[in-house]
Amino acid sequence: MVVGDFAEDLETVVIGAGPGGYVAAIHAAELGQKVTVIEREFIGGVCLNVGCIPSKALIEAAHHYQNALGTADMGITTKDAQIDFGKTQEWKNSVVNKLTSGVSGLFKKHHIDVLWGEAFLKDDHSLRVIGKDDSAQTYNFKNLIVASGSHPIEIPNFKFEGRVVDSTGALALKEVPKELIVIGGGYIGSELASAYADLGSHVTIIEGMDSILANYESDMVKVVQKNMTDHNVDIYTSAMAQKAEQDDNSVTVTAKINGETKEIKADYCIVSVGRKPNTAEMGLEQAKVETDDRGLIKVDNQGRTNVSHIFAIGDVVAGAALAHKASYEGKVAAEAISGKSSVVDYRAMPAVCYTAEQIATTGLTLAEAKDQGLDVKKAQFPFAANGRAISMNATKGFIRLVFTKDDEQIVGAQIVGANAADLITELTLAIESGATLDDVALTIHPHPSLAEGVMDAADVGLGFPTNI
Repeated sequence: MVVGDFAEDLETVVIGAGPGGYVAAIHAAELGQKVTVIEREFIGGVCLNVGCIPSKALIEAAHHYQNALGTADMGITTKDAQIDFGKTQEWKNSVVNKLTSGVSGLFKKHHIDVLWGEAFLKDDHSLRVIGKDDSAQTYNFKNLIVASGSHPIEIPNFKFEGRVVDSTGALALKEVPKELIVIGGGYIGSELASAYADLGSHVTIIEGMDSILANYESDMVKVVQKNMTDHNVDIYTSAMAQKAEQDDNSVTVTAKINGETKEIKADYCIVSVGRKPNTAEMGLEQAKVETDDRGLIKVDNQGRTNVSHIFAIGDVVAGAALAHKASYEGKVAAEAISGKSSVVDYRAMPAVCYTAEQIATTGLTLAEAKDQGLDVKKAQFPFAANGRAISMNATKGFIRLVFTKDDEQIVGAQIVGANAADLITELTLAIESGATLDDVALTIHPHPSLAEGVMDAADVGLGFPTNI
């Protein structure tokens, strides 16, 4: 490496090693590019280290604990089921380590170099990397993919310190709180609330909007909310958290609820009110890369910015902040750099919330389809009529299909209930493939399975509701 005032020449540089960045880097290397990744903290980014993966591991542990408590309906009772939460955290961390080690191994396999530090653009063809030891080195680049991700929003009077934590801190608690406050009822807040409630916490959610999980349809949210309130979660909507005061043992949150000022005391307070893109103070203006008023980088359908050799993907561009969206965009950007005609052109982007009753959506809702001028109908099948769901004692929720009236093409789907996260994939493929109700109904589904509910929902739409 050349040091001092000389710059080293690099080919394709990726800023950020999260699910957008590492996928982009690997695919670019697969396409023959010489790739360098700049990462300031950890391979795998927020998702693998302190987000998607550890949260799902904690949620899974919570489900196992609930199962250990027994199911009276099945004649199963358990005495003295206990949680060693320190051991739970060790196991969760081992899951993270396996996945991040795997990504590091893939980097080595594809001869991808990693530079540790923060990247600051000097102009549209060079950047400076500042290491943790304050060392600095300048690099020239031929192509650049910005995949720097996002960070939790901190609100006034709720500084992230002590017993007021963000989602990262929430996943690293050393004990299961007896009392827990969650400010923000979006998908992260609702997942954490469900997990800790299943682990034994009494949870209070304070949400500023008139519903938790506002991005999902209300009838789906009702199923999730009923499950949460049945499992030791109090939910206050149209409420405003005002301040937090803490000592060594507790935190007290003052909030305006139903027009009254209330104080709620807990062991910890999780603040989960959204995330901001990591685009400030990285020198985008030096490279003349355009952003919008939210700090999101403006890109075309290949992820290309207004500077033709600079691309951006994931949480730093418009659209849902989803790991799988970032990975998809990363592949497109890598192929665009290689001269391919690939573009972002999906019909359906699945979104999932791993609450106790999973909730998933893909494609268009009925309302969205109508807003786009489509003449559509819906068909719905309840898990209560599915043999596998009944045998699992998991009969809450439903599968819904949205389809066009004229040719019965599926354009959207929503699922709330057991294994919704996995079931939504079949319907995403159906939408991407232009499948009709007939295509799904005439596809043989194994019996008994939850997936039969997808076939049954198609039968409902066709007017032959065999199983209801």
